[in-house]
Amino acid sequence: MGGSTITQQLAKNLYLKPTRTPWRKIREAIIAQQLEKELSKRRILELYLNVIEWGNGIYGIEAAAKAYYQKSAAELNASESIRLASILVNPHRYSPTSNSNRRMRNKRLLLAERMFKRKLYDEAMYQSLVEEFNQR
Repeated sequence: MGGSTITQQLAKNLYLKPTRTPWRKIREAIIAQQLEKELSKRRILELYLNVIEWGNGIYGIEAAAKAYYQKSAAELNASESIRLASILVNPHRYSPTSNSNRRMRNKRLLLAERMFKRKLYDEAMYQSLVEEFNQR
C-alpha cells in the first residue's frame, strides 16, 4: 500500500530515525540498494519479519507467534500465518485472532488465494481457509 519496498522499510527500521524528511527517504533508498547487493531477498524478508512491530510492544515474528498463538513461528499453520501477515498493514489497529473486520477478512482471503495459486497448499486446504475466513 505504501511507497516503500520491504528492503526500504528494513533500511529505515535498522538504520534510520523515524523522522519524515526527503533526506531520510534518499538515505533509505541508498541503504536499501546496499542491502540488496549484500543480501538475498529471502534474507531481507527474514530480517524484516524479525524487526517489525506486530502489535503493541511485540517485535519480531517469533514474539508475535508466541504472543498470539503461544507457539513458535516455525509451528504456525497456514491460517495463523495468513492471519499474522494480514495485520502488517496496521498491527496496532488489527488483530490476527479476530475475524470481525471485513477488511481483514478480505485481506486474508486474498492471501489464501495467492498462496493457493502458487501451489503452497492443495484445494482442500484452500477451501478450508476460505470457509474459516468467511466466518464471523
